[in-house]
Amino acid sequence: MTERIQKVLARVGLGSRREVERWIREGRVTVDGRLAELGQQIENSSRVELDGRPIPLGTRASAPARLLLYHKPVGQICSRDDPQGRATVFEALPRLRGRRWVSVGRLDINTSGLLLFTTDGELAHRLMHPSSGIEREYRCRVRGNPGEREFKRLLAGVRLSGQVCRFESIESGRGSGANRWFQVVLKEGRNREVRRMWQSVGCTVSRLIRVRYGPFRLDRQHSAGTCLELKAPDWDRLLQQKGESQRGVRGRKAGRRRARAG
Repeated sequence: MTERIQKVLARVGLGSRREVERWIREGRVTVDGRLAELGQQIENSSRVELDGRPIPLGTRASAPARLLLYHKPVGQICSRDDPQGRATVFEALPRLRGRRWVSVGRLDINTSGLLLFTTDGELAHRLMHPSSGIEREYRCRVRGNPGEREFKRLLAGVRLSGQVCRFESIESGRGSGANRWFQVVLKEGRNREVRRMWQSVGCTVSRLIRVRYGPFRLDRQHSAGTCLELKAPDWDRLLQQKGESQRGVRGRKAGRRRARAG
């Protein structure tokens, strides 16, 4: 049986499908001694190399996938390496042999909250793809005085960089006056989207926390800088839910072990 090369290399934990596609375009991947092409069909018996390093497809493909829920603190970036020497989320994850953690989405340096990591790059791609309809839920502290008019605009959709972005729901929380908390849900994961949406109606986000990604919710007891590893996750159930449950699945109910990051 043959499969597309970027799908195979993502699934075996080499990286996300987007990363693999970039490596192929850069000419870093070969199949049986020839430069790989996007969409090329390969088998487990194919000889695949990345930067001259052999990739044992059969061994890695048979390894069970792993999934982590990580509580990212403010001040960490989501890149693997940083020329400025800032702390990265990958430094806080459990060590792996022969595979890499692939992040499901990103959070900017000033945003905290839930990040998912998996060793299955193809799964990560499916969870992030717009067709999955996965919801992201955030708590945001907003400076300004938004009212019914602003809420209607944000729910109907505002245009940002040529694209229409909207919240699926907005719920008021604690606070009064110029600093108030809101709970918002959206289905995209564009760069700084929540902050930019509030800015479009004259408000500024002073604090932003992602509390849910699809059916997974950040547990209040899940402290910043720690991760929870889920046991034997049911990927089909996760994808079928498509983030439609507002309650989500808390880490402590999903079956996991607690690991101190770092």
